[in-house]
Amino acid sequence: MHIRFPQKMERGLVAFKRKFLPRSLFFRTMLLIFVPLIVVQVVSIYAFFEGSWGRVGHRLSDNLVANMAFVMQMHDESSDFAHVQQMSETLYDVQVRYYDNENKHSVWRESKKKRSFATYFLVEALHKKFPLANTAVFDHKGDLNILVDTDRGLYEFTTPRKNIFTTSVFGFVLWMIGTSLLLFAVAVMFLRVQVRSIAQLATAAEDFGKGINTKFKPYGSIEVRRAGLAFTKMKERIIRQISERTQMLAGVSHDLRTPLTRMKLQLAMLPDSKENQEFVQDINEMEKMLDGYLAFVSGEGGEKTTFVDMNEVVTSIINKYRRNSNALIRYSTNYDVSAVQGREQALRRAVTNIIENAFHYGQTIAVKLESDDKRLELTIDDDGPGIPADKRDDVFKAFYRVEGSRNKDTGGVGLGLAIAKDVIVSHGGSIQLEDSNLGGLRVLISLPL
Repeated sequence: MHIRFPQKMERGLVAFKRKFLPRSLFFRTMLLIFVPLIVVQVVSIYAFFEGSWGRVGHRLSDNLVANMAFVMQMHDESSDFAHVQQMSETLYDVQVRYYDNENKHSVWRESKKKRSFATYFLVEALHKKFPLANTAVFDHKGDLNILVDTDRGLYEFTTPRKNIFTTSVFGFVLWMIGTSLLLFAVAVMFLRVQVRSIAQLATAAEDFGKGINTKFKPYGSIEVRRAGLAFTKMKERIIRQISERTQMLAGVSHDLRTPLTRMKLQLAMLPDSKENQEFVQDINEMEKMLDGYLAFVSGEGGEKTTFVDMNEVVTSIINKYRRNSNALIRYSTNYDVSAVQGREQALRRAVTNIIENAFHYGQTIAVKLESDDKRLELTIDDDGPGIPADKRDDVFKAFYRVEGSRNKDTGGVGLGLAIAKDVIVSHGGSIQLEDSNLGGLRVLISLPL
C-alpha cells in the first residue's frame, strides 16, 4: 500500500531519502534497529525520572525538610541547644548549627560551595516549607550544607547527600545502556552474516554477467539460501544452454564449411573465367557471412577470463590496419592504463570491429585510451559520414545496416556493432555513439576496472 502525498511533498521525501538515508542494506537495517532502540531507551529513562525517581526524590527531600523544621521548632521551645544538636544528629543524621542575626552574615559570605542536580527536589521542598525565609543548598564532597535564614537567626544544617538522593538512578541508566549495547552488538553480528551472504550473491551474479564463474555457496536465512540456490540453478541452466548452442553451432559450421570447401576445390580445377571468379567471390562472401553469424551467436562464451592489457590490444590492432591502409591515424594514451579483467579474444574482436569500421568509412582516425581509479575509456573518432542520431540505437541490432541494402560492396552483414556491444555489455561496460570533433562518428567504450 502506497500513501500518495502532494507532488511537492513527494519530491521533498525523495530528496530527503537520497540525501540522508543510507543506501546499503546493512546500514538501513541498522537504522531500523537503532532508532527504535534509542527511542525506547529515552522514553524509559524519562518515565523513570518522572515517575519512580521523581517520587522518591520528592519524598526524601520532604522528609529531610520536615526533620529540619522539627529541629528548629524544638530550638524555639528549648533553651538547651546542645541537646537539640545531639538529638538531631542521633535521630535524623543531621548536624545543625545556629548563628544569631549579628554573626549570620559572615556565614553567608563563606558559603561558596557548588550546587548539583541532586538538590533540585530539596530546593523546591525548602521553598514550600519556608516560604518567608531565605534558603540555600550547597553540595560539597558528598555532604549537603543547607542554610535557612529566619527572623531569629541562621540555621546551618549538614547531612549526607544520600539522605535525599538515591544512587539507583546510575545503576538503572547503566543497565539500560549496557543491555542496549549488548543487543546492538548481537544484532550487528547476525545482520552482518545476512548482508554478507546477499553481497556475495550480488557479486557472483555480477561476475557471471561478465563471464566470470565465481563460486558461491548459499548460507544465511532461509530466504537468502533460496535466492542463492535459485541463482545457482539458473546459472547452471544458462551455462548448459550456452554449451549446447556452441556445440550445435560448431556442428553447423563444420557441415557448412565442408561443401563450401569442396566447391572451392572444384572451381580451382575449372578453367579461369569471369564467371568462375564471381562464383569464387560468392563462396568467399558466404564464408565471411558464416564467420560473422557464428561469432555473433557464440559470443566467445567458452573463453576464460584473464587480465587484459588494453593498451597492447589497441596498439596491435592499430598497427595491423596502419600497414594495410592509407588512412591517417593518431593514437594517444597515458601508458598507465590499468588492465581490465575479461576475455581477451572477445575484447579484441569488439575493438577490432569498431576500428575496422573507422578505417572503412574514414580517412583520419583518432584513438584515445585513458582511465581513472574506476573505469577505462576508449574513444575512437573518424571523419567519415557518421550515423544519424535517430539511427544510433538501431545499428546495435543484429543484421541492421544504415544504408539498408545487402550489397557486399557497401559493408558487412550488419553484425560488427552488435557483436561489439554484446561483448562490452557482457564485461559490465557500455558503448555509446556520438558526434566526432573530426566531423564523423565517435565511439565511446567504457569498461569497469
